[in-house]
Amino acid sequence: MRRRDLDGCPIAGALQMIGDKWTMLIIRDLAHGPKRTMELQSNLEPISSRTLVGRLRDLVKDRLLERTDYGGNPPHIEYALTERGLLLIPLLDALRKTGESLRCNECEDRKRRRGDYCEVCPNRMERLDLPPLPSQPRSPRRERDDSIVLL
Repeated sequence: MRRRDLDGCPIAGALQMIGDKWTMLIIRDLAHGPKRTMELQSNLEPISSRTLVGRLRDLVKDRLLERTDYGGNPPHIEYALTERGLLLIPLLDALRKTGESLRCNECEDRKRRRGDYCEVCPNRMERLDLPPLPSQPRSPRRERDDSIVLL
């Protein structure tokens, strides 16, 4: 979605969509599948709920994420990458490699602080035998589950 013309450069346009502090971290957390708002918030600590919801709305508006409301009480809302959002996956890998080259952080730092690697970390994928990041559209979304759980 076009926000401002700036100088007409595609780099400037892309940075308007993904250049803030949280966007690529949201993309990182959705790289392996849909997540609920609270799952995203717990992974992105210390993001405020207000900031997260604002970023999610912007990403939906930019057609990088899709928002699915399954209804219910409490509401069950999931966010997932769209085909357009999947185009950002190679950028995640490039950012990780750049961060490693610049010695910004080490994957082991995250494991020490958070207890595990992030979902797109090659260290985690090797350990868990996770499938590689999607390079083509995902399989169809799961059907709505209207079952009732009695406790």
